[in-house]
Amino acid sequence: MEHALEWHPVLALTPGASPRLHVTVRAAAAGDRDAFARLYADYVRMVHAILLGRVPRHDVDDLVQDVFLTVFTRLQTLREPAAFGGWLATIARNRATDFLRQTHEHVELPAEMPGGDAIAADTLAVLEAVRQLPDAYRETLLMRLLEGMSGAEIAERTGLTPGSVRVNLHRGMALLREKLEWQ
Repeated sequence: MEHALEWHPVLALTPGASPRLHVTVRAAAAGDRDAFARLYADYVRMVHAILLGRVPRHDVDDLVQDVFLTVFTRLQTLREPAAFGGWLATIARNRATDFLRQTHEHVELPAEMPGGDAIAADTLAVLEAVRQLPDAYRETLLMRLLEGMSGAEIAERTGLTPGSVRVNLHRGMALLREKLEWQ
């Protein structure tokens, strides 16, 4: 069920927040599953990009679900709906950190493996180079390049200004080119 958007002085005074986000977050916190589904649809690519930049690829999808389960159970504790994007990003980063702290048996593969797709190997090499970038550049680049998010979408979801997103993308691409030239 779609909620009517009415002008509200509190919503109007919150910088950078859309009235739709306020209504959707409040409805989801009150138990509206359709509202939560809209939040999931709007933010899943951001969460995926954050996690992909930090954890092994094969664990990302499960961790995305873990993040949204955490959000579902804690959403009523979020005091300011305008902070949703940053709050969600923090949960995703913390989940990645917790995951990496767990002890996992790592098996090193030989450097020269027979077979495999050259394109997949190149993609993995680029992903590894992106993972070595500072967080702000890494996350912004992954949201743009892998998740296909526009600069405006990245700004809206993360709470960054459009100018900051442009700077992060520009500097991140410059650093990525530099890293890839060394390989």
